[in-house]
Amino acid sequence: MKDRVSALGRRLGIRFRDPVLARQALTHKSWTNEHRDSGLGDNERLEFLGDAVLDLAISERLMARFPEAPEGVLSKLRAAMVDEESLSAVARRIGLGELLYLGRGEEASGGREKPSLLADAFEAVIAAVYLHGGLKAVFRVVDRLFAEAFSEAEAGTVDRDFKTRLQEEVQRRHLPLPVYRVVEERGPDHAKTFVVEVQVGEAVFRSEGRSKKWAEQLGAKAALAAIESWAEAT
Repeated sequence: MKDRVSALGRRLGIRFRDPVLARQALTHKSWTNEHRDSGLGDNERLEFLGDAVLDLAISERLMARFPEAPEGVLSKLRAAMVDEESLSAVARRIGLGELLYLGRGEEASGGREKPSLLADAFEAVIAAVYLHGGLKAVFRVVDRLFAEAFSEAEAGTVDRDFKTRLQEEVQRRHLPLPVYRVVEERGPDHAKTFVVEVQVGEAVFRSEGRSKKWAEQLGAKAALAAIESWAEAT
């Protein structure tokens, strides 16, 4: 327990006073179902609290960064920053999946890479941070882990996916509409990698991801960057 809790603390930049609480944040219900005599709880209640705490912290930071933004814009930005895809991406960046306590079945089904499981676990971790050091500690963690997302919000891109942006850009430049094709699937069913080609005119961009949707988004991002780079050079 100590090793995983210590690793979590280092990745968050804090030192937990209550290692049992941090351990609970890392514990999926599938583990407690297989270890009913352990006396340890799972992270579902912490997830409930962490969801609310994270909403509060992100909302406060957005209000500070966008003092003139109306409620509707702030709500849209917050929703994009705390959705499952965004939270699971943050969880992956700190290697949260490898620290989780999972049951054998969840482990075998690729639970450490499941976006929903990672997002829920991250919310539980935020709750543990809050109970450890209050909102001050949460703000430190949020500022560190969501720095890129806040920058994207200021640039006006956080709430718009790359496929939508690419579609708008090619239409604006009178280029052929992008075509998406899945050209390869690798790995077992519970941990597949999808390889996608995005074609814009004669240019083809290849990308891969854990889902077809994410692979397409990465391909669209690459195509968009190439078009923007080409525009700057001409």
